[in-house]
Amino acid sequence: RFVLSKGHAAPVLYSALAEAGYFGRDHLATLRKLGSILQGHPDSKKTPGVEVSTGSLGQGLSIANGLALGLRLAGNTTSRVFCLLGDGECQEGQVWEAAMFAPHHDVTNLVAIVDHNGLQIDGACCDVMHLGEIEEKFRAFGWRVIVVNGHDVAALLHAFDDASRVQGAPACIVAKTVKGKGVSFMEGNADWHGKAPSAEQTAAALAELAEGRAS
Repeated sequence: RFVLSKGHAAPVLYSALAEAGYFGRDHLATLRKLGSILQGHPDSKKTPGVEVSTGSLGQGLSIANGLALGLRLAGNTTSRVFCLLGDGECQEGQVWEAAMFAPHHDVTNLVAIVDHNGLQIDGACCDVMHLGEIEEKFRAFGWRVIVVNGHDVAALLHAFDDASRVQGAPACIVAKTVKGKGVSFMEGNADWHGKAPSAEQTAAALAELAEGRAS
């Protein structure tokens, strides 16, 4: 089961759900339009395949705790719950309450993934509220932590395999990423946190991404 705690990354989730057959790909062109099943943040009442409505940052890991604990209490010893968070979101105190809860209550079927790009809508995370070493914080609460290059798909798959084999503790994958990776005018620029590109910028971005894949 999957919880997208950083709900503003919904377009990626919608693309994956379309690929998995939850709805037709033609719906992707209706993103954020009035009446669309694909709104700016995931809505479990509107979008097939979305289990949890998210977007109010800091809540997803708590929800994932509940889902994972519920599975365990129901006798399900094989399924895991995955929760994707942003690093800026980790400035919310509720995240750390959830981080304490999981090891204390033996919620060992939980995997948190932190997208650690150092930026949020208001700028650099360290300027808004310095987080220090996120991986060390999770370790201090009793999580098994795996640090990985979030742009290396093979490394990510290996990290998920490792996380699924962790016994006796919840797992946390800290994925080091660059916001806007692969698009020169977006890379490392917080201004693109929630801004839509123009038609010209979209064409330029797609061209750069295609060139990057080919090289």
